[in-house]
Amino acid sequence: MESKGCVHIYYGDGKGKTTAALGLCVRAAGAGLSVLIYQFLKDSSSSECAVLKNIPGITLIDGVKQAKFTFNMTEQERSECARNVLQAFYRLTQKAVQEHYDVVVFDEILHVIHMNMLPEAAVIDFLSHRPDGMEVVMTGYHPSAALLDMADYVSRIVKEKHPFDKKLAARVGIEK
Repeated sequence: MESKGCVHIYYGDGKGKTTAALGLCVRAAGAGLSVLIYQFLKDSSSSECAVLKNIPGITLIDGVKQAKFTFNMTEQERSECARNVLQAFYRLTQKAVQEHYDVVVFDEILHVIHMNMLPEAAVIDFLSHRPDGMEVVMTGYHPSAALLDMADYVSRIVKEKHPFDKKLAARVGIEK
């Protein structure tokens, strides 16, 4: 009997949530599993994406270009972003099921749920009804108690120190 697959959550204010999720993707592809990755609130232009797109077994769907961080958006921009997020989520979950992906990564999904751009109920419904064997990885900030309860793996990544605190901008190949 095939297992349901596990739910992974990497969350917190520390650096490394996406790095952990994408490392899992490389491991899964190396084992012959099919992987689907989507980065909510990111445009997939960071350095690791260039490599991931060339790994057999990994499908990286480009995220929507965001001109601003959510905290700098106007109400209208946040509304438009929320529409894009919702459309992307339904498009991706349909693709994941129809094309039988083994691993699905929703980078920053916890943030869009927390910001009320994606109904948590839709995510819970997908997790509850996903095909047997499908692993789902979610990253971001502030997972709810319900999502933490559904998860099989939970890693909280806590920042103790970061160069950004000293106003050092993100560097290509290290933070982006």
